[in-house]
Amino acid sequence: MDCLFCKIVAGEIPAAIVKKTKTFTVFNDITPQAPTHILIIPNQHFENMAEVADADPALAGEIFKAAGEIAAEIGLDSYRMNINTGAGAGQSVFHAHLHLLGGRSFAWPPG
Repeated sequence: MDCLFCKIVAGEIPAAIVKKTKTFTVFNDITPQAPTHILIIPNQHFENMAEVADADPALAGEIFKAAGEIAAEIGLDSYRMNINTGAGAGQSVFHAHLHLLGGRSFAWPPG
């Protein structure tokens, strides 16, 4: 399989790993959209988070729990979790992942 995130999990492509468990890997996004932009991915390949939730609801919960724990560990008191499903929603890597973003306001309207 020619999947960028599978290669990161396998250690074939370097990444700034924040945390790794037997079920998921956490690393810094290489094109951050906020001062803190972390990706949380399952180690097993799924195309998107909907597939994760369908195949392994406990793993989906683990990923969300990890996002909250990591946010607390790095001192984010407010943050955004984002999941894009499908190209039309902005998903560009078709390996399930959750974006954890923080360090700036996401309030709408701005200001």
